[in-house]
Amino acid sequence: MTNITLSIDDAVYKKMRKYSEVKWSEFVRRCVQKRVEELESIKSNIFADEKLLAENWLSKEDNLAWKNL
Repeated sequence: MTNITLSIDDAVYKKMRKYSEVKWSEFVRRCVQKRVEELESIKSNIFADEKLLAENWLSKEDNLAWKNL
């Protein structure tokens, strides 16, 4: 498995620490995997333009989860 590093705003990190029961690496890993699968599906079914690919891809549940951080 490959490691990556990402930057998080200090304010967001402080809020994340309140939820120590969440495995944040796994959460991000699943978000990335989901996005890759969506992109592969889009590219295999239609010729998508960059604007379409850049649109918000978070579900209602994702938006609610991130809103509370």
